[in-house]
Amino acid sequence: MPVTIPQTMTAVRLTGHGGFDKLDYRRDVAVPIPADDEVLIQVLACGINNTDVNTRIGWYAPSVTTATDDGARDGFEELAAGTGTWSGEALAFPRIQGADVCGRIVGVGQQVDQSRLGERVIVAPMQPHPSGEPWRCITMGSEINGGFAQYVAVRASTAYLVQSDWSDIELASIPCAWSTAENMLHRADVSDGERVLITGASGGVGSSAVQLAKRRGAIVVAVAGQAKSEQVRNLGADRVIARESDLFEALGRETVDVVCDLVAGPQWPQLLDVLKIGGRYAVAGAIAGPVVALDVRTLYLKDLTFLGCTYQEPAVFQNLVTYIEKNEIRPVVAKHYPLQEIIQAQKDFLSKAHTGKLVMVPPALEK
Repeated sequence: MPVTIPQTMTAVRLTGHGGFDKLDYRRDVAVPIPADDEVLIQVLACGINNTDVNTRIGWYAPSVTTATDDGARDGFEELAAGTGTWSGEALAFPRIQGADVCGRIVGVGQQVDQSRLGERVIVAPMQPHPSGEPWRCITMGSEINGGFAQYVAVRASTAYLVQSDWSDIELASIPCAWSTAENMLHRADVSDGERVLITGASGGVGSSAVQLAKRRGAIVVAVAGQAKSEQVRNLGADRVIARESDLFEALGRETVDVVCDLVAGPQWPQLLDVLKIGGRYAVAGAIAGPVVALDVRTLYLKDLTFLGCTYQEPAVFQNLVTYIEKNEIRPVVAKHYPLQEIIQAQKDFLSKAHTGKLVMVPPALEK
């Protein structure tokens, strides 16, 4: 049965870099029209990520050297033009954020098979750059509009059919966090029996990395807040170390094959101390501060491999769809909110009192 598409929709628009006042909840935003190679998705749920906050406050600007929390409520002042995004290119405002889209295809462009109508899909948040240049990419909610809305249009190749009995909210907990975690493990080539240290293990990416590393047969050492240690252990971690602990004292020198780091900050040099000679360090976040002290001798004398993990090969997201459909992983959703409560949801996200994901649900469409 054909679906009637309205001309306007409810959405949250980011109007500039700054505080919560830059999040504008509106009911009169134009519904996007899919291009020839795109599909139109009715958004059923959309997760929250660090990237949403970091982009809002302009944390990616080189002039910002402190933790996300320092500007999370009011943003950072005096950002140089065009520097507040992860890509280094100026963000086009207003922008609809939200990288974690679960939805149903309700419209297709001229080059897309009509048989895709009705598919329940999740969308790859990190997408190839239209230029086709190696390693360049764009992301949902930054260079293109995301899912904090009732509808979003994306390239058909980035919308993946998922055949699963998971709820929409559970599926919306997957795209950004889990693809980031899987990409780190993929790039570091984590294999059975290796010892993997995961920082920030109670967050969306960290909790995902725990499950995905265990799926690969790794021995997982997780770093998390002491109050969340039992929850992280229940996800499969073999050992949980309190966030404030001295890693060198807890683990000893050269005892870890791979570090998956989402935190950085003052404790960062200890991560290299515990890596074995020939170890691999994969990083996809720096919530405790992006500027660290590196003794370059440690890097070359221990033959370490450093892996910055942003660009994702298509296989990474396809892997996740396969894991979902085989029930090899399980979602971790802490709470969900109606879209109009996005400011409260971001405040709760910043409190870090939860384990897993927070998810937004747009208003239901009238039948």
